[in-house]
Amino acid sequence: MAQQLNPYITFPGNCAEAMAFYAAALGGEVQSMTFRDAGMDADGIMHSNLETPAGFHIFASDTFEGMGAPHTVGNNVQISISGDDSEALRGYWDALADGGQVVMPLERQMWGDDYGMLADKFGILWHVNIAGTPAE
Repeated sequence: MAQQLNPYITFPGNCAEAMAFYAAALGGEVQSMTFRDAGMDADGIMHSNLETPAGFHIFASDTFEGMGAPHTVGNNVQISISGDDSEALRGYWDALADGGQVVMPLERQMWGDDYGMLADKFGILWHVNIAGTPAE
């Protein structure tokens, strides 16, 4: 089996809402298990998984006081999406930017690719890189 890298995002109680947003933006269906499903006396999502048609995987959970390091929105994870399908990647960019803030516009960079960075409406930073035409 090939190895894969999965970002894992923690949320302060809005994991279900965030994962539904990512499924709407990127496609796929969210699968979740709550803390109560696991027999714990706590509200929220214990583990959530999104696998998209493009092969992206996002794992996430809610966190609560006493469950590890304090939650800090935005700097707990950054996610990079890259490839050469400009139409799909621009669609992801537009969907993820909805309600968020563009940090760096998606435009041609000195290395020949179109690249941009944004913070989505949940404060998560996304890097989008669209492969350009190789220099001759």
